[in-house]
Amino acid sequence: MNKRILLRIFLRTYFVGATFNTKGMQNVGFFHAMDPGLQALFGHNPLALKQARARYLKHYNSHPFWAPLLAGIFLSMEQKIAAGLLPAKVLPQLRLTTTYTLSALGDSFFGGSFLVMWSLIAMNFAVLGWYWPLALWIVFCFLALQLFRIYTFARGYAQGLSFLQQLKSWDLINWGQRIKMVNGVLLALFFVHIVPQGFFYLPLWATTACLLALASSWRTMDRLVIFIILGLAGLAVPWDMLCKWLPI
Repeated sequence: MNKRILLRIFLRTYFVGATFNTKGMQNVGFFHAMDPGLQALFGHNPLALKQARARYLKHYNSHPFWAPLLAGIFLSMEQKIAAGLLPAKVLPQLRLTTTYTLSALGDSFFGGSFLVMWSLIAMNFAVLGWYWPLALWIVFCFLALQLFRIYTFARGYAQGLSFLQQLKSWDLINWGQRIKMVNGVLLALFFVHIVPQGFFYLPLWATTACLLALASSWRTMDRLVIFIILGLAGLAVPWDMLCKWLPI
């Protein structure tokens, strides 16, 4: 497994969703990413290559940010299978467990926390007219994501499944909860920036932002908070009309 093959596999992980389908979801794209490694390991044995390819044509779906890590882990396992150190029959179950576990973690941390924080910070920069900080923030996050993908691919390939223990120590679930609280503050700041000038608007929007932060933290209050938010939002226009008629 030379560096050229590893580079091809890594670059192909950017296209795991290119052939998304309702039956296998990202399976064709992920198979395309793994294929150079499978050819290098099993190309001398057509039957073994066919069986290895079949392992990746089954259902696959995970957060795309984890694609390099999963490719590295499965490539490490395929090397052990090719060397006779691991039976091929154990891989499908391990693949499903690892894929779906990371899928849930990725949706929670990346989709539900980090990407929301990225967009809220960008929105606050935009409404303030801070375009250079906005550009630097976008470039920084883009480069950080590429470094994250490279690092996880390299560690996944070098350590295999054992890297998941290190990943567990990152405590991404709790970090996701902390980021959600920061997102509540960022949302409140965004509301403060966009409300019309005037004393009476600020409490309304600030209260709405606080309730949104509560809704993201306490699931049991979601239904009640949603009704309160809708009620406050519905009062925004009548309050504006009332302020025009009354000497407030």
